[in-house]
This record gives sequence, C-alpha cells and structure tokens, in this order.
Amino acid sequence: MTDAGPQGRIISVFFPDLAMDRWKRITSAQRTLPDEVVPVVLAVSGRHGPVVHAVNAAGAARGIMTGARVVDVQAVHPDLHVEQADPRGDAALLDRLALWARRWCPWTVAEADGILLDVRGAAHLFGGEAQMLRDMHTRFAMQGLGARLALAPTRGAAQMLARFGAQGVICTPQNIAEALAALPVAALRLSVDAVRLLERLGLKTIGALEAVPRVGLMRRFAGRPEADNPLVLLDRALGRSADPLDAPPDDVRWLARVRMPEPVIDPLPWLDALAEDLAARLARAELGARLLRLTIYRVDGEWRSRDVATASASRDAAHFVRLVARKLEGIDPGFGFDLMTLEALRSEALSLHQDRLDGARDSSADVAALLDRLAAKLGPSRVTWAAWVHSHKPERVEGRVPALAGAAQALPDILKERPLRLFEPPEEVAVLYAVPEGPPARFSWRRVTFLMLRFEGPERIAPEWWRDRAGTRLRDYYKVEVTDGRRLWLFRDGVVGDARGGDPRWFVQGMFG
Repeated sequence: MTDAGPQGRIISVFFPDLAMDRWKRITSAQRTLPDEVVPVVLAVSGRHGPVVHAVNAAGAARGIMTGARVVDVQAVHPDLHVEQADPRGDAALLDRLALWARRWCPWTVAEADGILLDVRGAAHLFGGEAQMLRDMHTRFAMQGLGARLALAPTRGAAQMLARFGAQGVICTPQNIAEALAALPVAALRLSVDAVRLLERLGLKTIGALEAVPRVGLMRRFAGRPEADNPLVLLDRALGRSADPLDAPPDDVRWLARVRMPEPVIDPLPWLDALAEDLAARLARAELGARLLRLTIYRVDGEWRSRDVATASASRDAAHFVRLVARKLEGIDPGFGFDLMTLEALRSEALSLHQDRLDGARDSSADVAALLDRLAAKLGPSRVTWAAWVHSHKPERVEGRVPALAGAAQALPDILKERPLRLFEPPEEVAVLYAVPEGPPARFSWRRVTFLMLRFEGPERIAPEWWRDRAGTRLRDYYKVEVTDGRRLWLFRDGVVGDARGGDPRWFVQGMFG
C-alpha cells in the first residue's frame, strides 16, 4: 500500500472506449468491421430487453446514449449495427493491463474504467514525467486502446483530470487547487442526485464548491456515504486527507527452469533435477501442486507443453517425474530445445508432516498416487468414482465424477433395501398373467418365463416434479422371488386411471444377491 498524499505522483489512465476498442481489435482479426459511418453499439441484457452498453464514434455523433433500449434506438436509426458486449472480458482486460503497466512502476491498480499507477521514484527512468506519459499513450495506442492520461499528487485529482481535463496534463502540489478549480462537480464521481443537488445550489465547478462555507454543505450531505460526499472527496483530491493506493501483489509463480548448454532432443535426463527444484520451492512455502505444466522452448522460437493433474496436493519429486514422463511421448522437440520449465499452475496448502513412527505407509497417499498414474495414462475423464445424489429415483442416486476433481464420498444412509445390481435403463417385462393387486404372477423377461413364488411391497416412488417432465408416472416397486430362487426388483410404471398414458407397464430395475 502506498500513501498517495499531497507529495505523491499518481498517474490515472482512463479508457473512455475500452469495450468498443476491445471489440474492434477482436473482430478485425476474424472479419471485416462495419464502415466507420455505420453506428455500432454493444448491448447487454436489461430489465426490458437489451440496452446500449457502448457506442462507437458514428453512433455518438447521432446522439445514441449508453443505457438506451436497443429497440428504441433501432426505431430511430434503422441502420444500427448491434453486437453483444462482454463486460467480464473487459474487466479481465483491465486486470491484465494493470499487471502489464508495471513495466513503468511496481504499484498499479485496476479500477472500473482505467488503471492507476504510483510513479514516485520511477519517472526519471523514462526521461521525466512528460516523456513517461507520452510513452504510455503511445504504447496503449499500439494496442488499439484510446487512453486519456493525467498525473497529479493524489489519486482523486489524477482521476478527475484524466476524465475532465486536458490530455496528458501534469499537476504539481503547488497548483493542484488551481488545476481542479475549473472542472465540473461531476468530476468528483458523485451520484446523479448529489450532482443535481450541488447544481441547484449554484455550485457547478470545483472552484465554486471550494469557495463556499463548509458548515452548510456538511449539514446538506450529512448521513451520505463517503463515496457520495463531495466534501470528503474534495479533501482527498486536494491531499487534505489520506487516500492510499492499495496495489495488489504480483502473482507468485511456482516455476523451476533449467537451461541446457546446447540444444538437446530428449527432456528425460533433465527431468529429475527440474522436479526436485520445484518440489523444494513448494516445500519452503508449504504448498503442494495440483496441476503441473512441463514446457520446452525450441531453438526455432516455438514451444511445446504438457499438463498433468494430481488427485491431491503433492510435492513428491519422484511422483512428478513419473507423471510427466508418461506425457513426453509425442512431444515434438523440433531441431532441439535449450530451455525447459516445470510449473505448478494450481497449488494447495500442504503442511509439513512427519512419517508414521511404525514405518507403515500412508494408504491415502498410495491411492492418490495410483489415481494420478491412471489419469496420466488413460486420461482424467476416464478415471472416475461414485458421487451420491439426493434423489428418490434409483437410477439417479449414483453418478460418476472424475477422480481428480475431488475426494470420494462416503456411502449415504440407505433406509430401504436396494438390489446390488441395477439395470440402466430398466428392462421391460411381458405380463402373461396379471393379478388385481401386486406384481404379475407369471411374466416373461429376456425370453424366459418366470413364475412368482412370493413378493413384498409395494414401495411407491412419486415423480420428482422439479426434475421430471410433465406427465411422468409414479412407480410401485415390488421385491419378487421366482421359482428358481432369484429375487428381482420389479416396478409398475403408472396406475390404471391416472390419466397419464395407457395401461401400466412393468419393468425389472435390479436383481438382489
């Protein structure tokens, strides 16, 4: 956290058309963009249909405003070109830009429509503050992003000047009040109601707001949150109160690398040292890897990678080598590679622990290692185990999930006896002799005729209305013992007169024993 006080040097980078600039850059790589005279809007879902999220220069010249309903705009401008907006992608781009901007200084923060940089002690590395601003503007323009920049002693002043001041303005602690005086009160980024109240009072500029007595305004805005109080925001912008810049730390990459003295073809001889280096780094941080990536960098500038997942957090170097070695087949080294890295893309906490005093092995670790080897050989989606689902329908109780996705679940409490073997889907039987109540006395299943000896039931299972489609019939289950000793689990699909189909049908769902 840096204290952006009156002696700070904060740069605010404002992207007024970030969504549209990003859309143009992505779309131009796939197809031809609409002509510049065609109004283009990016739309998001609203309460009463799509609304305008961003508009290009041609649309802005025609008076199209953000927040308007798309259907209303199309009624006035039939040639309107509508595309879908991507607010999440825009926010992700801002986060990436904030990290990329650390080429100029170590403290950067992404905000809703731009980024902030604390460049104290860094401007001289780029030839001064003015030269740094020009370099920033040029590099953002090279990426197709229109940016407005301003440098001021405080974060609030820099934000206000970037959005409402001249391009590339540089403000010093001595002239900060003068630089902000001509800006409108909307530059404080207040709510619409607060701006309207100040304008009704005749306070339309920052200078006018600074000139009036504070006591009356304090009464007017008493009870409002700090983010909507003009006096609080003005004091922060002028450096009278603290407004620190809380920059997030850099992402920690758990990566080990090895450089070869000359290009090689086979990565296996270098794998042991690479895995031991990564395991040692993870051990110092008390972490374990869940997803590994091996990357080779070829001499022709290309690179190839292989990913390996683990069932549980691990930092066993020998286990890493066994898993990655299975993935080396088919990797193309080209004319050789001279750099190889092993990175833990996803990690979890794994505390240091002592082995058992009796010398016995940890069975849970053996199971995890076995799952890892099977998944590396067969594929993560082919190694699964049971996942229990809360459902009345027998065929829905058990599901399958990838073994690497989580831990195995304990067997749920079963209140009713269920067969060890279930048929999916249930197999229909032909009724040869029916009785008024109970299962059929004689039926045919798999081309074999069975005679019922005794039965138990029924157990009625109603449709799950939140899952089943309309018209699904209830089931009556029976445990049926036939003359040859087999115990079957039959159910009747529907009852006579339920108005949900024709005559009830009989199925075999499972077999006991």
